[in-house]
Amino acid sequence: MNIILHLTALQLMIITIVKSQGNMYCSPLANTNCTNSSSVNCHRQNDSCTAYSCNPQSDGCSCKVGSYNCTSVCNYEVSPDICKYNAVPPSCLRDLKISDNINGSSADLIFNLVDLIANMTDQMSPEMAKDYLKMLDAVQIKVSTENEDDNKIVSYGNRYLNAFENLVSALVKETEKYDLQNLTLSYTDVIVLAVGPNASVKDIPPIRTEQAHMNIDLFEIAKNSTSRLAAMAFMSYKSLDKLLKPDFFNTSNDTIKTMMSTVISATLHQTNNTKLTKPVNFTLKHIREFDPSGSLSCVYWNISEWIVDGCSVLKTNSSYTVCSCVHLSTFALIMQTSRPSESDSLLEQLDLLNLVCVIVGLVFFSLALLTFALCQWSPGVNNVARINICISLLLAHLLLLLTQQYLSLIRPQQVLCAVISGVLHFLFLSGFVWMFIEAVLLFICVKNLSQISSKKREVLSSGFLCVIGYTVALVVVAVSVGLHPEGYGSEHCWIKKDDGFNWSFLGPVCVIIALNMILFINIIIHLNSTLKNLNAEVSQMKQTKIMAFKTLAQFVILGCSWILGLFTSDSNELEILFLILNSQQGTFIFLVYCVLNYEVRQQYRKFFRCLCSGRKKH
Repeated sequence: MNIILHLTALQLMIITIVKSQGNMYCSPLANTNCTNSSSVNCHRQNDSCTAYSCNPQSDGCSCKVGSYNCTSVCNYEVSPDICKYNAVPPSCLRDLKISDNINGSSADLIFNLVDLIANMTDQMSPEMAKDYLKMLDAVQIKVSTENEDDNKIVSYGNRYLNAFENLVSALVKETEKYDLQNLTLSYTDVIVLAVGPNASVKDIPPIRTEQAHMNIDLFEIAKNSTSRLAAMAFMSYKSLDKLLKPDFFNTSNDTIKTMMSTVISATLHQTNNTKLTKPVNFTLKHIREFDPSGSLSCVYWNISEWIVDGCSVLKTNSSYTVCSCVHLSTFALIMQTSRPSESDSLLEQLDLLNLVCVIVGLVFFSLALLTFALCQWSPGVNNVARINICISLLLAHLLLLLTQQYLSLIRPQQVLCAVISGVLHFLFLSGFVWMFIEAVLLFICVKNLSQISSKKREVLSSGFLCVIGYTVALVVVAVSVGLHPEGYGSEHCWIKKDDGFNWSFLGPVCVIIALNMILFINIIIHLNSTLKNLNAEVSQMKQTKIMAFKTLAQFVILGCSWILGLFTSDSNELEILFLILNSQQGTFIFLVYCVLNYEVRQQYRKFFRCLCSGRKKH
């Protein structure tokens, strides 16, 4: 009798809700007596006209069209007020649709329905509870809070949590060993784990969803219970931060609060001793970009606000955070970051400068490659290292530029993001290996400058150099993937800093830069002494200017300027210099090896003469 009274009240609530919310409706389920006419007679009141009809309903839900009279033809409006419940379960609600952006009085009616459902759960079967959970699941994403005050939003959030947790409690089953249920809804993942008196600790499965998992000694809780029973309900709400907003985390500092995880809830059932034997650990996956400068807090919902009492951060990295709490409740991970300041505008300017510089660098990389490929070179010139430096860095800078421009689309695709970071790791490393090879070849060339009459011969074959240039980088990346495959795919689709994995790139780079610096200093010493002996009659001032420019260019070409990156954190000037120099390696290669090469300049002039004469003929 009680459930029939509840259902009658529920029916009246739905009638009211649907009259104010036109696109809630009872969906077609089975055959019953219904009208299918496109229009019906109606009664005009206050210049408004509403017609009611229905689609075929299931058994236990008959349809009724009222006696309405009016002279005009009214449009269809589907409404559950034609559904009369004669039996349970209430199948008219199984696929109840809720319109988008529920707000104002409609939201109040919806949450009155939510309260009504929450009070019926002790008389519900698991199948009925699942039907209501599906309907309730959509509420968290569709309620609009734009014009609502904080007190009302808090009320909505508490009522939603109460109803959802009560409905989930109806899914708990008694068991002798253990029973695990997984329910995946559109916006919520639900796990219900029950442990019985005959369960063993090794049989109990982990409690894990896509966005979070928890470690709790449910076996110990059941053992300490007089009934030897315990059940755990674990919910991960994907969009509940619209109601339980991060701004409800009150702190003394005026900071920006960002929800970094899904909102999760954990509750105990079927146990008369809910006291935890030890703290519970939650591993929460980050759902937004991690800011290393931000402050992370593990919080729980306390009626009207997020607080940290009893919760602490055990471990965190760029992908997830482990929280420890001494009680069960509704939890989340909130990050605090500073308010925008003048430094943010500087960062935007640096991003724009980086974009322009990288594009310019890519243009000159392409021009250098075209020159190396199309121009005729002296037999003694070995451009293998320079060509491959251009290829590696051109592809690396281009891929990095595209990745950052479309990061919002790429970042959610975790596998793609990890693959991109691995490819970037290989391309940049191979670029540095080729810089080292170029430094070695340049050092050998400078040492042999004094032996002009000796027969020039290739020190290493081009094929052997290619094997070295790409195999070394490939081996480093392969070993890195083998040792720490989860190290790829940071927020910016680059190498993660977790556990020092970024040294798989920084380590080889630092070694190569150190070796190139040593070779570079030796090249300058040998080149200076050799040129003085060979060109004593040449103007010393002109020679000094050319040598100074080529020295600076070779410093950048060999990657030695990357050492500036170690000192950019405290100096904006050094950061700008570092950005410009390292994005213009292609520019310096083009200037030194193409523009300043007399034979190449002659071929350029010949090409442009032919181009201009061809245009004149047309």
